[in-house]
Amino acid sequence: MTIVDAPPRSLSGRRVIVTREDPGELADLLITRGAEVLHIPLIAVADPPDDGVALARELGRIGSYDWLVVTSPEGARRTGGAAASTDVRLAAVGAATARVLRAAAGRDVDVVPSTQLGDELAAAILLACGGSAGLRVLVAQADLASSDVGRALRAAGADVVEVTAYATSIADRSSAAPLMNSALAADAVLFASGSAVHGWVNSFGRRTPPVAIAIGPSTAAVAREMGLDIGGTAADHSLEGLVTELERHLV
Repeated sequence: MTIVDAPPRSLSGRRVIVTREDPGELADLLITRGAEVLHIPLIAVADPPDDGVALARELGRIGSYDWLVVTSPEGARRTGGAAASTDVRLAAVGAATARVLRAAAGRDVDVVPSTQLGDELAAAILLACGGSAGLRVLVAQADLASSDVGRALRAAGADVVEVTAYATSIADRSSAAPLMNSALAADAVLFASGSAVHGWVNSFGRRTPPVAIAIGPSTAAVAREMGLDIGGTAADHSLEGLVTELERHLV
């Protein structure tokens, strides 16, 4: 657990929990607004169980695909470089993921749905290419990710290969238990992924600070399915949007 204070701004005096493995940009955004960041990492990212063999195989033939689809920033980081020298079209589930994919691939992302949901991403891809006949799509995602994108594209007739780009592990409950009181005494908790929600419930149960904010509707849906009371969902499905939604509730 790390606590960092910052000069007073819009969130001055507010304690906000960040559950990402690396607080990074999200913590920076909060600190510049004066928040006290309480970092409680509840998930960890690692190589997939096969040490990336399947991912390397598919990226080695990325040029045979029409689309590369990624559903998280980590997936974008691990795949975007392979797409840089090809004309495979790029699709990302949200603004934060698209930004990472754009940087890794060195070019614009072709499709980013207005709503951060797998079904919406699939619909946007189909709309962009006027149908799915003959489409070959590579979906790179976490081991715990839902199959919404692949399922929707297959239902429309696309040839879809789903590959595990990385593994996500949930923090051990015993390591988080001593932080229970500090966590529940905070003003807010931010959830930037469904995995973070699973980590929270595993560690702290269904109780949260007074304000709980999700980065997008897919994360909010996971939270509600697990019994958490989500007070707000970012309109812009990005880290900036997450902080903006937090300000709407606390300022």
